[in-house]
Amino acid sequence: MLPIRSLGAALAGAACAVVVVSLLDRRPAEPPAPPPPAAEAAVAPANTAFAPPDESAIPAGPFGEMVRYGRDLFLHTEQLRGTWTENGMDCVNCHLDAGRLANAAPMWASWTMYPAYRSKTQKVDTMAERIQGCFLYSMNGKAPPVGSKELAGLMSYIYWLSSDAPTGVELEGRGFAALPPPAQGVDHARGEAVYEAKCAVCHGAEGEGKVAEGSYVFPPLWGSDSYNWGAGMHRIDTAASFIKHNMPLGQGGSLTDQEAWDVATFVNSHERPPDPRDAGNRAATDAAFHDENCRYGDEVDGRVLAGVRGG
Repeated sequence: MLPIRSLGAALAGAACAVVVVSLLDRRPAEPPAPPPPAAEAAVAPANTAFAPPDESAIPAGPFGEMVRYGRDLFLHTEQLRGTWTENGMDCVNCHLDAGRLANAAPMWASWTMYPAYRSKTQKVDTMAERIQGCFLYSMNGKAPPVGSKELAGLMSYIYWLSSDAPTGVELEGRGFAALPPPAQGVDHARGEAVYEAKCAVCHGAEGEGKVAEGSYVFPPLWGSDSYNWGAGMHRIDTAASFIKHNMPLGQGGSLTDQEAWDVATFVNSHERPPDPRDAGNRAATDAAFHDENCRYGDEVDGRVLAGVRGG
């Protein structure tokens, strides 16, 4: 049985040559505590449909060139491996359709909501800081500084995607729509069966992803090339919502809520890179940052999940 942590507020996508994979816990699962609503900040209640501009509308000139550069980084973030990233993840792995797709954390719905208070950082973050957080956690790397070409390019692309979007209004399709608590609790074995039937064809039998011509075409879901234990996607409620609305790729909504919860539990019960906030005291890191719906610090098959190093 797999105990689920208490649930907190509300992402993900991830790789190097060596993928370290833990043994699978096949013990029966225990029912999780009901999750609280996912929310990072108080927002205006209005829901407004929005459509980002077509790529053919990217303007000519220096600004358009920076938008295109940012779009290319968004789609192929792995090219920054060794500088700002340390795994095989691309921005587009979590923000599908080049950051355009509703209910897949579309970027046009984020730009207009920042600066904003975030429970994760316990302060008001700017959009630049929010993007830097993705590099630190989802990309398992380090944050490109304000003023760097990489950060300027990504911000230019996201700014352009949100052209004419209303400021301070929560747009329909923002983030990942929260799921109701799982009616049957969560079950690792059921999640494993869903993974084998629906996910392994793209992400590999061992969650290792798929590589073509030296780059990931489907991201690794666990192991040293995946997102780390500080990334939003390591949270089971966040992963379940993403999976429900978007997976299998191109077949979003085809899984039941229960299947999404179970497979998210299975995926996030495997080892991945350490939480970069861990200063060497796992218990303290667990207490400070993981009082949430995740498996960090849990024992699975005799091993405490707290991160693997190397690549």
